[in-house]
Amino acid sequence: MRYCRRDFLRTMGQGALALTIPGVLSAQPPQSRQPNILFIAVDDLRPQLGCYGHRQMISPNIDKLAPEGVLFNPAFCQTPVCGSSRASLLSGIRATRDRSFKGYLHHADRDWGAPLSLPKHFRRHGYYTISNGKVYHHRDDGAGGWSERAWRPKGEWGGRGYLLAENQKIARTNERGLGPAYECADVADSAYADGTTADKAISDLRRLKRMDKPFFLATGFVKPHLPFNAPKKYWDLYERDKIDLADNPYRPKDAPDAAIHNWGELRAYHAIPKQGPLSEEMARTLIHGYYACTSYTDAQIGRVLNELDRLGLSDNTIVVLWGDHGWNLGEHTLWCKHCHFQTSLRAPLIVRTPGLKGGIKTDGLTEFVDIYPSLCELAGLSIPKHTEGRSFVPLMKDPNRSWKDAVYSRFHAGDSVRTDRYCYTEWIGRDGERVARMLYDQQLDPDENVNISEKPENAELVQKLATRLHQFRAGYVY
Repeated sequence: MRYCRRDFLRTMGQGALALTIPGVLSAQPPQSRQPNILFIAVDDLRPQLGCYGHRQMISPNIDKLAPEGVLFNPAFCQTPVCGSSRASLLSGIRATRDRSFKGYLHHADRDWGAPLSLPKHFRRHGYYTISNGKVYHHRDDGAGGWSERAWRPKGEWGGRGYLLAENQKIARTNERGLGPAYECADVADSAYADGTTADKAISDLRRLKRMDKPFFLATGFVKPHLPFNAPKKYWDLYERDKIDLADNPYRPKDAPDAAIHNWGELRAYHAIPKQGPLSEEMARTLIHGYYACTSYTDAQIGRVLNELDRLGLSDNTIVVLWGDHGWNLGEHTLWCKHCHFQTSLRAPLIVRTPGLKGGIKTDGLTEFVDIYPSLCELAGLSIPKHTEGRSFVPLMKDPNRSWKDAVYSRFHAGDSVRTDRYCYTEWIGRDGERVARMLYDQQLDPDENVNISEKPENAELVQKLATRLHQFRAGYVY
């Protein structure tokens, strides 16, 4: 039996899902004054934050936002690569195999074919929409979604943001403009791109306050994306010798070759070996840089949120903060993203909504394709029929309620299904035959160190999860 997308999600992935008007999910009635949306994206941000239990991290502003809103603990991206993840989230449509192959080269308009993007939907309903920094992966993507031309800071990608002369010189000798994988310059916050992005967002908030219409202000911060360039004061927040290296820098027991990659994104940078592991010294430096960049971006987010408060806009503004996917910091021999381990698939998601109780943490399974319908419901807008996620607003109101029993991610030839306890992944060849698989028990093995898919005692469980994954896959172009 072949399942269509909507039928499968209704019967398998989401439980009962009521439909009202054909093609439109039920939504809250329009409010007398529609809420604003502050939409904050952070590139390559894994849940390496104080509010997610990482006490070594210095992230006071995001940590302050979390108890004011709802923190989604197991939140998963649809595909662990920038372009495809953002296109999926902003379109409300899941990744296909071909779309996830395109990775960072991906354009939502050209490759995704979404009939109505999230910002365009809000714009059509009277919102003034602005894009600052990295929202879509490409600045010229998302046509028709913005009330004014998408803005990006100068030098964000072309020069990779190097400020030190010696690093600029190295970068000029590389055809991709890549110098060292990190930089620590003693400069003001606005010397780097994310500081100027925060400046622009603050300026826009002041301008938007004077408008007579609600706003959708999307603000995307690049760090902690490579290279790990941040002002020295954020590097100085951490004592290098006390920075922890990965607890499991080894390949998981019995993991298939398909699960491991050569982290080419990092290897393209200066002084990174083309093969083999990093030295402990370099690994510690890169983790230090990732932490510094996370704290730097946290500070910029704090500046924007403080201005929202100062202008008196917080009482009528929904704030949603998300990272586009996770990032590996040496776990399982890996760096960067691009894999089916939880280190790449899981990312932060925090939503603060006026009128809804804050200080809530939910373990209900959520995925980024849910953000589009959720914001529609929170703003009192209809939910377009093409969206493939489920509004998590009921979960925000009752974090312990019965919710999704599975979420799904895709990258290249691999598909993963995550339940409350297990994560199962299959890689399928072009002939439709399985070429590899892995299974991890998140309860007994949360760090995914032992693949148990081939253990005889798990044969029935593997078959059950495989069947579920096949039914999911059957509803999508593969």
